[in-house]
Amino acid sequence: MSNSPDESPFNGLPFFGDLARAMAGQGPLQWDVARQVAMMTATGGTNTESNVDPAARVALERLLPIAEMHVRNATGFASSIAAPAGLTVVNRTQWTHHTLEAYKPLFTDLAASLGATHNSSVDESADSDDQMTSMLAALNKMMAPAMMGMSIGTMIGQLALRAFGQYDLPVPRPGTRQLLCVAPNIDAFANDWSIDLDDMRMWVLVHELATHTVYEVEHVRTAIEDALSRYVAGFRPNPHALMDRLTNLDMGDADPMTMMQKFLTDPAILLGAVRSPEQEAQAPVLDALIAAIIGTVDHVVDTVSAGLLGGGSRITEAVRRRRIEATPQDTFVEQLLGLKLSGDQVKRGHDFVSGVIERAGDDGLARMFARPGNLPTPNELDAPGLWLARTDYA
Repeated sequence: MSNSPDESPFNGLPFFGDLARAMAGQGPLQWDVARQVAMMTATGGTNTESNVDPAARVALERLLPIAEMHVRNATGFASSIAAPAGLTVVNRTQWTHHTLEAYKPLFTDLAASLGATHNSSVDESADSDDQMTSMLAALNKMMAPAMMGMSIGTMIGQLALRAFGQYDLPVPRPGTRQLLCVAPNIDAFANDWSIDLDDMRMWVLVHELATHTVYEVEHVRTAIEDALSRYVAGFRPNPHALMDRLTNLDMGDADPMTMMQKFLTDPAILLGAVRSPEQEAQAPVLDALIAAIIGTVDHVVDTVSAGLLGGGSRITEAVRRRRIEATPQDTFVEQLLGLKLSGDQVKRGHDFVSGVIERAGDDGLARMFARPGNLPTPNELDAPGLWLARTDYA
């Protein structure tokens, strides 16, 4: 006998029935789970972390006005843009908290699109006479928000171990004009690469300020936010992928925590590695936008570093090498948000900016920020002359 639409397959099983009811009101993503897992990952499982060294905070705050002046001088489109409201120097735990809040709208859209698929799957299974199939489908639906929370938490915690600031990923952070700098990560990277600590701090400030300046241009920020939202909302994954992986997971002799981390940071497991036709169409547009932003920011950072830091090019090389050496776990969030930050993609952005400056100087590059519609299309990214021709309103 089939279940009625309002009948739970867990009726008659008190424990599972109570659990299902407790989790039913959590929405498509359990944020409490995401926060707890993120904090545990960021702190190595201790959930405790030392406060930021006051000397590091003072040093960064002392360097900020110098960095602001040089970034403003290097960006021809920044004259009407307000400087950041201030600098917040944080540890990994604090960065995790800020980042979860900033990315919450994107991850909520992602969870909603996945949840719609799971709901559809459960509705179809409810019509089946197979009670076990119906129960497994309902269990999948019940577990999905918690599993999504664990996955989001794990990847944000992984990012917290590496991030220098709030713009390690080129994603706008709406509703805040505060800059974040992660003091322990900056200090650790400088030590690992034998870089002068004040030079490293200045480099990070210049990068954060350059990205902030770009995203303070309203039409640029809006274009990126819209493109990211459309991509994230377009997921149409295999609704059975999560349960299939759970039931067939072979632990073998591997460390259980290592296997679980791989499970929670592998998009092929969480999403079934399926990208919808809508996303396939959207991806080139998002790629072009992000590449142009990265190319512009890197141009500003390189220009300022060359005049301000004797070892600026060495820092840039070290940071970009770290990017190439990132593990799949480190880049999971990029895959979820549709960000392609490979060496080839970054080079496209650099080549576009170089081509524009070679033909029209920094004033030509500033056209990108002059008015809505001036960001390059996918074809124009590889042909800067075409972009200059289209944006020449003289």
